[in-house]
Order: sequence, then structure tokens, then C-alpha cells
Amino acid sequence: MYNRVYNFSAGPGVLPVPVLERARDEMLNFEGSGMSVMEMSHRSAVFEGILARAENGMRRVMNIPDEYAVLFLQGGASLQFSMVPMNLYQPGKPVDVIHTGSWTKKAIVELGKVAEYRLAASTESEKFRRVPRLDEIDLNPNASYVHLASNNTIAGTEFHGFPDTGDVPLVADMSSDILSKPIDVSKFGLIFAGAQKNIGPAGVTVVIIRKDLAERAGDSLPTMLDYRTHIGKNSMFNTPPTWGIYIIALVMEWLESTGGLVAMEKRNKEKAALLYGAIDATGFYSCPNERESRSLMNVVFRVRDGDAALEEKFVAEATAAGLMNLKGHRSVGGLRASIYNAQPLDGVQALVDFMAAFEKKYG
Repeated sequence: MYNRVYNFSAGPGVLPVPVLERARDEMLNFEGSGMSVMEMSHRSAVFEGILARAENGMRRVMNIPDEYAVLFLQGGASLQFSMVPMNLYQPGKPVDVIHTGSWTKKAIVELGKVAEYRLAASTESEKFRRVPRLDEIDLNPNASYVHLASNNTIAGTEFHGFPDTGDVPLVADMSSDILSKPIDVSKFGLIFAGAQKNIGPAGVTVVIIRKDLAERAGDSLPTMLDYRTHIGKNSMFNTPPTWGIYIIALVMEWLESTGGLVAMEKRNKEKAALLYGAIDATGFYSCPNERESRSLMNVVFRVRDGDAALEEKFVAEATAAGLMNLKGHRSVGGLRASIYNAQPLDGVQALVDFMAAFEKKYG
């Protein structure tokens, strides 16, 4: 009806069509207010209702305990690389980092500017083709906190179980797999995620923080970088990203209407199994990653052991067929299909069918 393509972008990623249709229908006149959400005051009762829908929806979908604050911030997940240590680091207690790829590397750079840290585990020597096994992680019981990225968009790996950090808070960058499966939020001290994968549009960063941890911050922090500021003002210390928060409210309602995270995990596993099955079926395609570490969200693969010219043909012909954004990240090359929550099974099937035809043509 809309002549839409199948979008495999790593981010901003595909959004649910029912959410886009609802936003379209409410664009000019939101619930009889006579104006768009993008035009209304964030201090209005109407927008306060939207904000409550977004927060309460996330709390229901993720089963977030009351002792956690849910914040809608700006600056992207990258700002959290600085904001987390500025608030949670305790001098003399180095932060433990589990290093699994480009995004933990960026976090380490920012962390080193404001805190001491140590590597509790790293798979860099293996080109990040897997995440560390839990028994390989050397945790310091006196660390300020433990930092990890739950899913690695560039490397195409994912934690399918998390380390038990005891009394040390576990901080997780969940930008690319949040809401893809149920998790026990109480096992984490802080979760942050850029919205533009599974939550909503670019421009919003969700932070889920155990409220007592925010009290670690000193009094010299800039106001906007202090979690207590945003907790105390319910994410409205300054003008929040109103449109993005509205879309998040709609996405939460869509998730609930489709069975919640248990049903979503089942669909995501089905999509991933279909695509990885096609990759593994012959020697024409290959996935460089250890099977136990393969991501359900970002599937990386190569054509004929990394034939760059053939991979370029693959991207060009796939694009012509309406299968968009399959080129791998520039730092690693190859191909990548991001199959976030809103990617329909039909889209993955279309990609698998294209792969079979492409192999028949060039294999």
C-alpha cells in the first residue's frame, strides 16, 4: 500500500507500521487538541499524559521495579559513556569493563577521562567474533560498577546470559537489543539505550537507573549531567524530545498488543534461525562469529569468504530488489542484516529468497 522496502538498517532502524500509521493519523490533531505533538507545550497536561504513557508502558513491558527511575534523555547513548562514570564512579574503585567491540572501545575512551578502569575480559585478540564466556570474566568485587554492551551491532555478537556481579552494579548498554527479549531488570544497576533500534526514533536515550545509585554523584557535576536532576524533574528539567517520547508510547502499546517480550523473543529467534540457516546451508555464505555468541538483532555475514567485489554486487542487486541497507559497517566490511523487532518475518524470508537466487547466479 505504501510501496515500502524491507529496511535492514542498523539504526535508525525499522519502526512498526501500525505505529507509523497511528502517528500519521494523529499528526495534525492529537486527540482533539487541535495541534500536533510536535507543536504542543511540554508543560501541558496533554503532553504530561503522553510522557506517562511512555514511562508506564516501558515499566509494564519490561516489568521495571518501582525502585528504578525511567528517564528519557538526549545526547544519544554516546553521552552515557561519560555520564555513567561521572555519576557512578567511586574514587579508588576502578570500573570493570567487558570489552566486546567498537562500542565498548568508545566507552573506554570516555571512561578513561574521568575514572580508573580495568578490563575484566576482552575478545579483541579474536577480532570480537564472540563475547567472553562467563567463566572467563575476572570481576573485581570492589569495582565501582561493571560495564558491558549486551549486543554489538558492528561485530554481530550478543550476550545470551549475563555475569552475576554480586553487590557491584551491572551497567549495560542495551542500545540494539533492548525489548527484544525478557530480562530481569533487578539484576542491573543501570541500563541505557539509544531509542533508534527497538524503542522509537533517533533523538531519545532511555536510561533505567536504580534510584539509590544516583546518590553517588558529587555536588560539582553540571546540572544536566546529574541523574538526580532528571529523576527529580521526571525527565522534564528542560524541553524533552517530545515527538520521540510520543512514538515510544505507541511502540510500547504495539508491543503489548502483540504479546509482549515473551512473544517478541519467539519471533526474533524464528527470524534469526531462518537467516542463519540460509547462511550456514552452503559454503557460499559464511558468518564469522561463534555460534553461541551470534546476535539475534544484527546478522553479519560474508559472500564467498569475503569477496569484496561480489559483496558489492550483492548490495547493489539487493537494493534494486527492495532489500535496503545490507552493507556491513565500514570498519569491518562484509554484509549485515539488522532484524530488529519491527522487521517482519516476510522481510527476512525475502532476503533469504534473494540470497538463494544470488548464489544460483554467482555461485
